[in-house]
Amino acid sequence: MSVFKKLLARVGIGAAQVDTHLFQNSLVPGETLEGEVHISGGDVAQEIDDIYLKVATEYEREYKQNDEERTIHEECILIKYLLSERFLLQTKEKKVISFSLQLPYETPLTMGRQPVYLQTGLDIKSAVNPRDRDELKVQPHPLMQGVLEAVENLGFRLQEVDCEYTTHFHRSYPFVQEFEFRPTGKYRRHLDELEVIFCLSPEKLEVLLQIDKRARGFKGWFNEAFDLDERYDRFYLTQSDLAQENIAATIDSIIQSHLH
Repeated sequence: MSVFKKLLARVGIGAAQVDTHLFQNSLVPGETLEGEVHISGGDVAQEIDDIYLKVATEYEREYKQNDEERTIHEECILIKYLLSERFLLQTKEKKVISFSLQLPYETPLTMGRQPVYLQTGLDIKSAVNPRDRDELKVQPHPLMQGVLEAVENLGFRLQEVDCEYTTHFHRSYPFVQEFEFRPTGKYRRHLDELEVIFCLSPEKLEVLLQIDKRARGFKGWFNEAFDLDERYDRFYLTQSDLAQENIAATIDSIIQSHLH
């Protein structure tokens, strides 16, 4: 019977199980994620090679195939943490391992349909590896929130949020998260859109603005056709700059400088 149970365990029947309990699933980038991994032994003893935690997300990447533009979604591992090395898990044994890990500062916000999740896995030789997935809610850092509110107060409406593949920004991961705003106020006749990209660090927030001017006349059409209507600028914020009025004034001044 034990041989039969071992064969079943190899395909996942009566095998070890893993379940992660998070103390909190709502964080801002840079905060600490804490919880416990609960492991339950199955019908037979199994050698666990290691236990790992992965914080992951997804991004879009465009490519050409047969002269057609296509988009695929790729997974990006933001951080991988080895929780435990090899040990023998006995039949019906219960094991609880606590963990604490810092969420990377470049973790995207879970706005729109952007997923960020914690994946827990057991590596078991010659067997199906048990896994558990927990969705995380990543909220804006106070500096990010200040920028988002300031942009909306200037008469822009958030249209879309997505993570796109790029290698132009020399960041830790092959994507950036873009916040696309459409003008509804005083800039409605001057801009097509305003895109915001964040780069957060422990000391400051870097804000990159892409200002897409509305085409006017032949020159405007020419500029738009060759993406010459897009202008880029950036500014930096620290904790001392949290006054929303000051952030709005900074963004307004930058936009004005590109319109004249």
